[in-house]
Amino acid sequence: MTSRRGARRRSAGGGTCAHLPSTCAHLGTSGLTCAHTRAHLRTPALPCAMVRFGLTVVRHGETRYNKDKILQGQGVDEPLSATGFRQADAAGLFLSNVKFTHVFSSDLLRAKQTAAAILGKNRFCKDLEIKYDARLRERKYGVAEGRPLADLKAMAKDAGEQCPSFTPSGGETLDEVRERARDFFEFLCQLAVELEQKEHGKPGGPGRSSGTSGEQFVFPWTNHCSEAEPSSAGSGSSTVLDANILVVSHGAYMRNWIGYMVSDLNCTLPANLTKSQLSSVSPNTGVSHFIVKLENGNLLKPNITCVCLNQDSHLVDVGAECVASKVF
Repeated sequence: MTSRRGARRRSAGGGTCAHLPSTCAHLGTSGLTCAHTRAHLRTPALPCAMVRFGLTVVRHGETRYNKDKILQGQGVDEPLSATGFRQADAAGLFLSNVKFTHVFSSDLLRAKQTAAAILGKNRFCKDLEIKYDARLRERKYGVAEGRPLADLKAMAKDAGEQCPSFTPSGGETLDEVRERARDFFEFLCQLAVELEQKEHGKPGGPGRSSGTSGEQFVFPWTNHCSEAEPSSAGSGSSTVLDANILVVSHGAYMRNWIGYMVSDLNCTLPANLTKSQLSSVSPNTGVSHFIVKLENGNLLKPNITCVCLNQDSHLVDVGAECVASKVF
């Protein structure tokens, strides 16, 4: 019997897909991508040099429901609280010297407001367009949305299961959330490969190996993380990347995405990271940063290094609880 993963790797689309922009007309409220887009993303990449891109993932700021431990999921579209806006501004200041090439956000209000606040504090990217993508939405909790987290735990107990693996009626399974995350990550890899190919395709354009075709970026990770970004600002030099991508999403979704990168793609983690830290939900506006390398543009075997996971030093003076529950 052919495995789903094997079948997925052998499928192929062709040509340029009209649905490649992040907001596909066929994206329903469930947040799943259209089949046409998925086929395109699995088209084998043309031969190219090493593709390397930065990926910074930020959870949205606090909402009133976060503070009261009430599940929002996809059906409750709460705005940021006053504290949430302060957190978003603090994250923006933390990332103010990072020159992003692309910004993607969940299309839910709390994420959209956070992304806008971060760009508003950025020295280079105030006018960069934010692409809203339903694949980045929070996990759907069905009948549990709008109800206290304690109710979800009680539902799970009555069903003889435990959170977070329990799926309430009308909700998404963890596998379904991971599938959305996998699909979006493949989209980002494809985007980076196409950018590199486009650069090499320019008449008389310099090769990436010359160090002049990529942008130079300043990262704030050196003083805050166990493993500094290679050639970061703290070392007095800069890093050449084909793209530097900011993504704003949600706690449960991000945990599943990171879980996919670790378990399925063998993402390298900081040496001092504990299992508890890996399984915990990011605090509001927690920042995680990854470097993704695609040897010869190979989309199926990305080399991923986690430089920083759920960084929250920028929240010290915000006055909000920085430690998130393991179940959300």
